[in-house]
Amino acid sequence: MSFKGEQHPGVKAPTAESQGFRLNHTMLRVKDPEKALAFYTRVFGMQVLRRLDFEELGFSLYFLAKLGASEQAPEDEGERTVWTFRQKGLLELTHNWGTESQDDFAYHDGNAEPQGFGHICFSVPDLEAAEAWFDANDVTFVKRSDQGKMKNVVFVKDVDGYWIEVVQADRLAQLGD
Repeated sequence: MSFKGEQHPGVKAPTAESQGFRLNHTMLRVKDPEKALAFYTRVFGMQVLRRLDFEELGFSLYFLAKLGASEQAPEDEGERTVWTFRQKGLLELTHNWGTESQDDFAYHDGNAEPQGFGHICFSVPDLEAAEAWFDANDVTFVKRSDQGKMKNVVFVKDVDGYWIEVVQADRLAQLGD
């Protein structure tokens, strides 16, 4: 018998109508795309798959991913757009034009009151090496792996103050009850 998902109150069986649905991306609004792109491409090794500009609405979308060695995005922009929207686990950075020049402008990070959105998460092969890399790149820590009640879990902030959880998957087998 194959695993069909944990069962909890409220869980319903998938229907035929939802076959083929997949989570494509999570969106974060960013004040300055140059700073945000530098952070996610340098610190987390992501690459921009596609940028879409909406001139009449005054914003741009940047779709980022961490592709595997064997994964290849199409060169043609139209084909790459379609391919991008078929992927799993992308990060979309949305830039509303002009925010980068507003000194007092900031987005709510979701962790200040009132709380809402919490964080995104990256899995890394070596948590200590990741922490050293973050230190070498002046990344702001919320929590290091040896702090707090949840050991082996790191939280850092991106340039807009959004929290990023960083885990090493093989250390989490005993997590929770």
